[in-house]
Amino acid sequence: MHIAEGYLPPVHAAAWGVAAAPFVVHGVRALTREVRSNPESTLLLGASGAFTFVLSALKLPSVTGSCSHPTGTGLGAILFRPPIMVVLGTITLLFQALLLAHGGLTTLGANAFSMAIAGPWAGYGTYRLLRRSGAPLMVAVFFGAFVADLSTYCVTSVQLALAFPDPGSGVPGALAKFGGIFAVTQIPLAVSEGLLTVLVMRLLSQSSKGELTRLGVLGGPRAERHEEAAAR
Repeated sequence: MHIAEGYLPPVHAAAWGVAAAPFVVHGVRALTREVRSNPESTLLLGASGAFTFVLSALKLPSVTGSCSHPTGTGLGAILFRPPIMVVLGTITLLFQALLLAHGGLTTLGANAFSMAIAGPWAGYGTYRLLRRSGAPLMVAVFFGAFVADLSTYCVTSVQLALAFPDPGSGVPGALAKFGGIFAVTQIPLAVSEGLLTVLVMRLLSQSSKGELTRLGVLGGPRAERHEEAAAR
């Protein structure tokens, strides 16, 4: 992650682009509604996108010449829900492909599906499940960011295994190989990202308490009802 330009077979690249497209379209609509209804949220939206851009641009060497990095998508998913994070994550991936040669245009759909779609939805689902079960906010934030990061690499491993099955053991063997390679560095990175996201959320809780209450991250039953309505 990110899968490099031209690395996937054309059919696979196109298929992942088609799979990601409906989520992006839905996310654009959700983002448009959010900005029109609450223009004051644009600053926090920009900060969430910048957080993702900076973290996911950090390439850390892994084994066998691969690299790993944080994703930063858990924060935006918790604050604004996954549909909006889909757009922020896809824009991040597009800019990185064009400006940093990190990822690529032909693999944009695959990278968006893993980092901007699967990661935010898995992380947000974990966060909501923990909150519903009574877990403290920061515990839920930590595991939400942790799962968002780790699930991205699980999906990337599946994408690579489908494209390049092992000659002897097929897709399962390739999945074990790619997953094992990523796990060496990605599990510690996911833990680190969870802790960093908790730190950022603590700072936001102090500096933007009103905005986080409106978004349903802070507060009591009223905020909870707002969060459920926003998720729909």
